[in-house]
Amino acid sequence: MTRGGPLPLHLQISEELRRQVSAGELHPGDLLPSEGGLMERFGVSRGTIRQALAALRGDGTIAGSRGRPPVVRGPRLAQPFSELLSFSAWISSLGMRPTGVVIEFARRPADRETAEALVIRLGAPVHHLVRLRCADDEPLMIERTAFAPRVGELVATIDLANQSIYEQLGRRGIVFDSARQLIDAVASTSQDAKLLHVPARTPLLRVRRNAFSPTGEPLEWSEDRYLADRIAFTIDNTASDASVVRRLGREGGR
Repeated sequence: MTRGGPLPLHLQISEELRRQVSAGELHPGDLLPSEGGLMERFGVSRGTIRQALAALRGDGTIAGSRGRPPVVRGPRLAQPFSELLSFSAWISSLGMRPTGVVIEFARRPADRETAEALVIRLGAPVHHLVRLRCADDEPLMIERTAFAPRVGELVATIDLANQSIYEQLGRRGIVFDSARQLIDAVASTSQDAKLLHVPARTPLLRVRRNAFSPTGEPLEWSEDRYLADRIAFTIDNTASDASVVRRLGREGGR
């Protein structure tokens, strides 16, 4: 540590720990030493160590809020939006093990947003599912899904903690063919924060999705919330996509 230098001590410490992660001296899933251990190693105060750890949490190098052991995180996981993939298929394609924890599965009256998305009457009973989704036991996102009535009856027969809903429904003749998705950012709710082990009002990536059958029948309406420091979305575009948009724009102006 260079005391009195241009770089504050806590930033020097955070840079050194980042270097160890980049060099492979610390691996994803490794626990960092305790605050006391880091204080002894770097010869600084607890406050300085906490500032350094806060910087590492802020850029996603480590996970774990105050009171939890800091854990080294891996790189962001890229989810493609060029095809309609279930969480299980996506995580499995990365060589990781997908799991789910069912927080709630119940029939509730459809609110206005759900009714419009599923094209059903307001207040009609629909199956709602809330699941925490994990990769290699690391929490990544929360699914909140409402199913079209005939789909919900089938979902009730699936092992929701361990099976892919899309895969199991496909075996029953329900095919998810297309989806309309809207991506934005929201602050975590108290439930989000508790399940994802982050502070309240942590920024999360939100994907709202309306999925359809090959005939255009609405099958599900969902809102997924992802840890923004663990997930990245990839979208493939081509010049032909842009030309179609330009052509439609010209035709619309006629």
